[in-house]
Amino acid sequence: MVVRKAVLPVAGMGTRFLPATKATPKEMLPIVDRPVIQYVVEEAVAAGLSDVLFVTGRAKRALEDHFDYNGELEKMLQERNDLEKLSAVRGPAQLAQIHYARQGTPAGLGHAVLCAKAHVGDETFAVLLGDEIIPAENNVLQQMFSVLATHGGSVLLLKRVPKTEISRYGVAAVKPTTDENIVEITDLVEKPDPADAPSDLAVLGRYVLNPAIFGILENTKPGKGGEIQLTDALKVLANSTDPKVGKVHGLIYEGERFDTGEIFGYMTTVVELATRRSDIGTEFKSWLTNFVKGF
Repeated sequence: MVVRKAVLPVAGMGTRFLPATKATPKEMLPIVDRPVIQYVVEEAVAAGLSDVLFVTGRAKRALEDHFDYNGELEKMLQERNDLEKLSAVRGPAQLAQIHYARQGTPAGLGHAVLCAKAHVGDETFAVLLGDEIIPAENNVLQQMFSVLATHGGSVLLLKRVPKTEISRYGVAAVKPTTDENIVEITDLVEKPDPADAPSDLAVLGRYVLNPAIFGILENTKPGKGGEIQLTDALKVLANSTDPKVGKVHGLIYEGERFDTGEIFGYMTTVVELATRRSDIGTEFKSWLTNFVKGF
């Protein structure tokens, strides 16, 4: 089974970053000179996902413009013979076939995914949250597709987290398989108290979903915060007995992940990725070393 379509929910208001996100989408906050969302799209494209749907909301025009051409700017760069910047400016528009669906009212992640129904149709598809960066070279999506090829159904990305952090995540109850890095998911709990968590396996922002999820979401009542929770629909999916729908499996991932959804995580992401750049990395690390000596 070939997965072609990626859905990126980006309709959130980014209130943790106010006032910076009053007029700028949080997904467009820069990691040096590229916005967060570009890293996510590049990961999807590297995994062979050639069709990308953004589920957007109000004040997301800057995101749409970023993944479009800018004739006036490109003409200026051509006249200056600045081919490096010209390539960088054109690059986002050339990454994939980009589409948009509007989530009129922010009603939860589950509702955002449901907004993709008309575009996705009856295909298995990937969902990537727009504030989580996983380096494309780690091949996480490709590994999830391999799990899909073996087990069918749907696949979630899981990570072991300490009890002190477990209440920040959806958490999976699981059964082992013959592969220690792959589990069958039997239940999910959204942001449990540490004492009530069914495991230490948190759900990360990468999903490969059977299209049966749309019918489930249509019948999912609002949960925490009055929103339609994707976790609630995934619980139903995990307990389906329909062989066409299949089971829900989890891939346990222990590699790098950068969470830019909160200010501290965003700032550490900027610093860490800046130190790795070939153009400024060495100079920036030298400055950073001297800077921290003052503490």
